Amino acid sequence: MGIIITNDDGIDAPGIRALFNALDGKKTIIAPRDHHSGCGHQVTTHKPLSITQRNKEEIAVHGTPADCSRIGITYLEPDADWIISGINAGGNLGVDLYISGTAAAAREAAILGKKAIAISHWIRESKPIDWNLASKLARKVFADLFSKALPEKYFWNVNLPHVFAGENEPELIYCEPSTDPLPVVFSREGDTFHYTGEYPKRKRKVNTDVDVCFGGNIAISLVRV
Repeated sequence: MGIIITNDDGIDAPGIRALFNALDGKKTIIAPRDHHSGCGHQVTTHKPLSITQRNKEEIAVHGTPADCSRIGITYLEPDADWIISGINAGGNLGVDLYISGTAAAAREAAILGKKAIAISHWIRESKPIDWNLASKLARKVFADLFSKALPEKYFWNVNLPHVFAGENEPELIYCEPSTDPLPVVFSREGDTFHYTGEYPKRKRKVNTDVDVCFGGNIAISLVRV
């Protein structure tokens, strides 16, 4: 099985290493050279898209996550079976899907006819992520998702909970993405506004991905492009 691995945190982010370690098969990292968190589905069309082959398994792209999917699928690794984006440092739950570069890479892959997964890790209480545990949980997710049928023009969106020592092993819960808004709060200083909304204070409608992930389980949603 051939896999393209990408992200929006950049090719040197620890999350992409955790994802690489969670996957078997022929793996190629085709990821942004720089950090592109929150870039949405931006693509590069009006200037050259340069790449750097770091080694036989890693290619850095001077572009966005969606660019990485495009160039990977159409030119660099056209025979890949899956495009997997992540593991993002921070949740991509509900309406985050419209903002997320992580999700955009998976969405672009689905648009182009490939099977895709976006996987993120919620950050709880501003604590550091245990990337070894994240890799273990991701492997559990992939063992389940790779065995399931994925309809055309859909992709999987996965959010890992932030679990601490002594807490229960997370379960895989299939759920709908939340449609509730993020906390939209600003503070004003003269003519400037600073976003001060707090991610954990978003609404937790029962059985949505926000509720599942905040509740300590792995939220998995089937998302249409």
